[in-house]
Amino acid sequence: MEVLETAIPDVKIVVPKIFRDARGYFVETYNADRYKAAGIEADFVQDNESCSMRGVVRGLHWQAPPYTQAKLVRVIRGAVLDVAVDIRKGSPTFGKHVAVTLSGENGHQLYVPRGFAHGFAVLEDNTVFAYKCDNLYHPESERGLKYDDPTVNIAWPEFEISPILSGKDLLHPLLEEIEPYQ
Repeated sequence: MEVLETAIPDVKIVVPKIFRDARGYFVETYNADRYKAAGIEADFVQDNESCSMRGVVRGLHWQAPPYTQAKLVRVIRGAVLDVAVDIRKGSPTFGKHVAVTLSGENGHQLYVPRGFAHGFAVLEDNTVFAYKCDNLYHPESERGLKYDDPTVNIAWPEFEISPILSGKDLLHPLLEEIEPYQ
């Protein structure tokens, strides 16, 4: 596997080695020792998976302390534009983001550390998105950031229709209105 740095040093792109042949492919999607050697030292305790249609935007989400989560995300089938926004109080990259295309074809993963809002836009129908979390989901600690906050300035993909968001995601506050991660 190869680990690529991003504009925000704590957010990392993981490029696993994919073995392809006439039968299909094989890929090791996680190995604790290899990831720790690469600087990803989260102890993952929960796996999640979603399936979404093209045009869906999920996020931007995080959990407040003490239930914060680091995530290792990937796409099994389809494609997304995956985004991590730095919400760490006092961080030199506060309010900045990393956006990466993840797909079943490229097999790339994104490591999103604690202190980041996370979300994605679905680029293909029936996209299956999977992620590992280093803390359990705690509904009362769930927080969100408005996906199209102009100060964050994410270049979301253009769709033929308006992005499809949950009722909750439509109500998230702007960056200036959130309580930053400490």
